[in-house]
Amino acid sequence: MVTTLARPGRELAKRLMLIQVSVVIFVAAGMALAVDVDWGIAALIGGGIFVVANMVFAVFAFLFSGARAAKLVAASFFAGEALKILITIALFSFVYVYMQVELVPLKLTYLLVLGINIFAPALFINNKK
Repeated sequence: MVTTLARPGRELAKRLMLIQVSVVIFVAAGMALAVDVDWGIAALIGGGIFVVANMVFAVFAFLFSGARAAKLVAASFFAGEALKILITIALFSFVYVYMQVELVPLKLTYLLVLGINIFAPALFINNKK
């Protein structure tokens, strides 16, 4: 019963992750073909930073479910969000310090996937009853 209640949210998260990964790959390939291979790599890295951090959050967000585990659900959700932020900071720091990448496609793709993360769930809402 408990896993049945969390299943729609998990399915939504899987669909959102699939859309995000697809957009990152599509944008990176487009930039590599249209501008330069370095732009494609930077776009892949920028989008990858968001996708990896968001996947970690999704795992923590759905780690527990059910009314009896409400405190664990809330704690896991907030821990996942904190870890998502820390992973994002760590990955951006690593890229800035150790890699020579184009900053425009890196940040542009990150922001594009962030926008998808913000607006895509509204497209999934099904008001049929």
